[in-house]
Amino acid sequence: KIGGIGTVPVGRVETGVLKPGMTVVFAPSQYSSEVKSIEMHHEALTEAVPGDNVGFNVKGLSIKEIKRGMVAGDSKNDPPMKVASFTAQVIVMDHPNKIMAGYSPVCDCHTSHIACKFNKLISLLDKRTGQKKEDDPKSIKTGDAAIVELIPSKPMCCEAYAQYPPLGRFAVRDMRKTVAVGIIKQIMRQNKDGTTFPVPASLEKKA
Repeated sequence: KIGGIGTVPVGRVETGVLKPGMTVVFAPSQYSSEVKSIEMHHEALTEAVPGDNVGFNVKGLSIKEIKRGMVAGDSKNDPPMKVASFTAQVIVMDHPNKIMAGYSPVCDCHTSHIACKFNKLISLLDKRTGQKKEDDPKSIKTGDAAIVELIPSKPMCCEAYAQYPPLGRFAVRDMRKTVAVGIIKQIMRQNKDGTTFPVPASLEKKA
């Protein structure tokens, strides 16, 4: 918060271009606001591109309405939304026990740090080929690759890796170490009325 200017969120542009005058939506809260100006290292920018760490002035939003881990995006072009659940390919790197449905470690995805429940273990994969080995495994252990459905414990925004790579990778943290890593295959976006829809709509097309 900067006196005389207002609220200035700071973040890295991951994909696309941020320009003054754009209306951005902050997910998962779904507040929107106009970008008044953008600056990097105290210099005003006419646009910010991926990799730029920028501050951007938004009008009409209080400091309380913007939190770490939020994603801002163009309101007119695939705006970011709250995610009710997501399906990911997870590789267990270092876990002392078996991981079963119900396990709720912290997932670090972009700047968000939120506990996510392993709701369903959908399938076990062959690590070399990526082909399905087993449906509905009871548990997964160190060295396994699996397709898993995760449900965030708090409002969260993430994306499918194929569409937005930086927002589609996550690390699973537990016992002060990274126990698994994952890439998001599909998300269930949640509308304001609570209804959900999958993005991408189907996974069959991608070989």
